[in-house]
Amino acid sequence: PRSSVRARIVESMFSFGPPCTIEFELTDKDTRRKISVTRESTTEQLYLFSADEDVQGVVHVRVNPGKKVEHQGLKIELLGQIELFYDRGNHYEFTSLVRDIDHPGDLVGHKAFPFEFNKVEKQYESYNGINVRLRYFLRFTLRRNYMPDVVRDMDFWVQNVQTEPEINNPIKMEVGIEDCLHIEFEYNRTKYHLKDVVIGKIYFLLVRIKIKHMEIAIIKRESTGSGPNMYNESETITKFEVMDGAPVRGESIPIRLFLSGFELTPTYRNINNKFSVKYYLNLVLVDEEDRRYFKQQEITLWRKKLQTASIVGGNVMWECVQ
Repeated sequence: PRSSVRARIVESMFSFGPPCTIEFELTDKDTRRKISVTRESTTEQLYLFSADEDVQGVVHVRVNPGKKVEHQGLKIELLGQIELFYDRGNHYEFTSLVRDIDHPGDLVGHKAFPFEFNKVEKQYESYNGINVRLRYFLRFTLRRNYMPDVVRDMDFWVQNVQTEPEINNPIKMEVGIEDCLHIEFEYNRTKYHLKDVVIGKIYFLLVRIKIKHMEIAIIKRESTGSGPNMYNESETITKFEVMDGAPVRGESIPIRLFLSGFELTPTYRNINNKFSVKYYLNLVLVDEEDRRYFKQQEITLWRKKLQTASIVGGNVMWECVQ
């Protein structure tokens, strides 16, 4: 019927199906570790890189049978950027490398385009925070004249092993309220790796108020922006009770806190002048009238080795929308 012929002509002129698929395949995909990353309630597996490791692979472009894709050139980029959530319109790039992988022409069938980014400095770690995100990704672009470019990204994750601090002094402090409370606390170090154990003691030198219990918490503080656009967000990573009941003068309370059970990052200080992440041990005493007395002490966290992740092969694939 004439109506069905007309429908087929319209369908061929305005095809809404994907004309091709784009697939990133890393050269070492079968041996490279992956890590589970959760962002906005979605968990995905990303390839894990460190420091100056090479990023090499192939981009596969597969055009659907019977179709042809015209383009004005193909390129692949390796990008590192910081996204501040209060400034969503702007992305701050600190790494940008470009490789042109094909001249203008037509694509039919399947074509593979190798790429390599060797000895790329990845000085910052990947980070998903409350108000900021630092990401590394590969970006493939198929340029077109009269239609929007086809752009596809593949994120990967970066962790950097740090050297053990040469100086790592213990923390010793005395705090209190005049003629009411005087305590002394000490922690064995000021700098801890992410799988370390915090060991300490709390001494009660003077107790004239009725303490109900004492707790210790790890506080993560994320600072983004500067000046009037400075945002500080604090998050309690964990909190647990170390004493229940009233202490007496001369009593000593031991502390042993295993860090390996928590989602921690190293301490980040002024990353690309955009954000910082710091950690604090927060000691809280609560009296029988529920008044709270607390003292915070900053600690430095550092990465001793890459996070353990399973080896998973496979590729990352998207459809490119016409």
